[in-house]
Amino acid sequence: MKTSEAGLNLIKSFEGLKLESYLCPAKVWTIGYGHTQGVKKGQIISEKHAESLLKGDLLIYEKAVLSHNLKLNQNQFDALVSFTYNVGPGNLAKSTLLRKAKINPDDSTIRDEFMKWDKAKGKTLAGLTRRRKAEADLYFKV
Repeated sequence: MKTSEAGLNLIKSFEGLKLESYLCPAKVWTIGYGHTQGVKKGQIISEKHAESLLKGDLLIYEKAVLSHNLKLNQNQFDALVSFTYNVGPGNLAKSTLLRKAKINPDDSTIRDEFMKWDKAKGKTLAGLTRRRKAEADLYFKV
């Protein structure tokens, strides 16, 4: 399974595009659509390069979701890839969201599990709340 255009657009909309490297709130050098590996201060890239980095990064997060052998539809897969892109494969692996998706991917309480991941350092962030809602909405879109 690969991330669809809807999943890609969701990730892009929340990550935003930055063509010059910047320090994210976690103090990690970041560029493009949230790319962090090998990024240095003062780095500048093109939009085409940012797209390429995103597609390479997606392979990591798609593989992380696929490794759990879930029986997902395309929207569910895309939502979990976006979630994993943001919180990381380790957090996906230990989440109740994943545990519930393994038991029954259509469990309506999975929506609540997305919403539990809207904090950074214990503080609720409006941007994360919006992202989790958008991911949950995509996950349950018919």
